Amino acid sequence: MTSRHAPLVKRLLLLLAAAFTFSFALVPLYNVLCNVTGFNGKTAGKKAGFGVGGLDNQSDARNVVDWSRNITVEFTGTVMPGLAWEMRPLTVSLDTHPGEMQMVRYLVRNTSNRPVTAQAVPSVTPGQAALNFDKIECFCFSQQALGPGESKEMPLTFIVKPDIDKDIRHITLSYAFFSIDDQRPLASEPVKTREAKTL
Repeated sequence: MTSRHAPLVKRLLLLLAAAFTFSFALVPLYNVLCNVTGFNGKTAGKKAGFGVGGLDNQSDARNVVDWSRNITVEFTGTVMPGLAWEMRPLTVSLDTHPGEMQMVRYLVRNTSNRPVTAQAVPSVTPGQAALNFDKIECFCFSQQALGPGESKEMPLTFIVKPDIDKDIRHITLSYAFFSIDDQRPLASEPVKTREAKTL
């Protein structure tokens, strides 16, 4: 490399480093935007009247649940490329009343021969239902680690808020699991599996 090309190479390397840094910042920024706006069906965390463990103390469940309405919630899940896991909902769908607390579980299994850590990202369809879908307890709140061949049941406790649009009668909750390990994509390999354990 000649000295006259050195400034250009330095600029290109700086541009590459900036693009690499921006790619890591993009996911958190996108999640913040989606949580604030409900864009792309992203659900938010704790809402007024609903807290960890269920309804806040000052709320009365008998006054909150709308027994006159019924909403069907369907559960799906997918594993993104590079993550050697299998996942499926143990409850495919259920009927619930707005304001009624429900709990379902997803079964996940590490199909590789080494420990893997992943993060689940939820999405709600239709998008306008996202702001009224409150997750009280969810495996998506934190990273999940599984050992080689390990299986685990992961719980989800949720409430569809009573002020959801009366025209919405069906909601689909989808989860996408992404690998967060700093390693090359894992290939699935046959391993001896362990019994599923409950959190």
